[in-house]
Amino acid sequence: MKLTIATRGSKLALWQAHHIKDRLMELDASVEIDLKIVVTKGDKILDTPLALIGGKGLFTKEIEDTMIRGEAQLAVHSLKDMPTESIDGLRLTAITKREDVRDAMLSQKYSSIEDLPSGAVVGTTSLRRRMQLINLRPDLKIKELRGNVDTRIRKMKDGEYDAIILAAAGINRLGLRTDVKYVYEIDTHDMIPSMGQGALGIETVHDEKVVELVSKLNDEASMVECIVERDFVKVLEGGCTVPIGVSAKLLDNGDVITKAVVGLPDGTEELKDTMLSKKDRYKDLGKELASRMIDRGAKELLERAAKIAFK
Repeated sequence: MKLTIATRGSKLALWQAHHIKDRLMELDASVEIDLKIVVTKGDKILDTPLALIGGKGLFTKEIEDTMIRGEAQLAVHSLKDMPTESIDGLRLTAITKREDVRDAMLSQKYSSIEDLPSGAVVGTTSLRRRMQLINLRPDLKIKELRGNVDTRIRKMKDGEYDAIILAAAGINRLGLRTDVKYVYEIDTHDMIPSMGQGALGIETVHDEKVVELVSKLNDEASMVECIVERDFVKVLEGGCTVPIGVSAKLLDNGDVITKAVVGLPDGTEELKDTMLSKKDRYKDLGKELASRMIDRGAKELLERAAKIAFK
């Protein structure tokens, strides 16, 4: 069987694609796998906040179009960048075992968020991170940050930022801990991660042999957690155009604990909630938590957040 993986050309995207390629070839040594690099709109527009140009779907649309045209049979996405709405002809076939789900602060001078001086410049493109960071440290200056991981780190080293916030998973996967003096993982109590953060989602065409092979990479615990998170965001109709964080954790006793936050980008209003449920109810948990937060005004809050984001 010959397969083609559609992928973005960034260092992290290529690492992810090669990682899945290697794992699939371990499962079936006879399979031949090539990579097809696709340049997405999100890769081309680097001087505008994602919220203003369409959100995270900008990193997946061209890749999905490539599969629909028959030029590739699967794609490897950072699951946090993958919209919750499914595309006709494609399916989310596997969610791999998660890396660290936390956000991380990188700095050449300061060892933690608490260590940052008043007025320190912190870079992030995420409205979710911005909102929660302001609530942790309202005295900091938050500055927009775009580009791939290497570009962001270089800007920080060049002195444009005192610190930057990235996903810990990407730092770990690319082995970048030695490139920066301080890497501080932010506890999920202080900064609730993005839906699907730390997990890879493998999207495939509806081909029985492809689905059979790729589905072997599905990790049950990660799948349970990410389905809860994706259902939560889907019900709230939220993406990166609004500040929304959700993190589900499958505990050893079979319970699933889910923490969520929505609010305004400027941090002036924030709504949090936590729900505990049994694993066998995971398909309802995200929807129930979203409904509970909607009853508390989450929809109206996110509508106001979108207006602020698009100013």
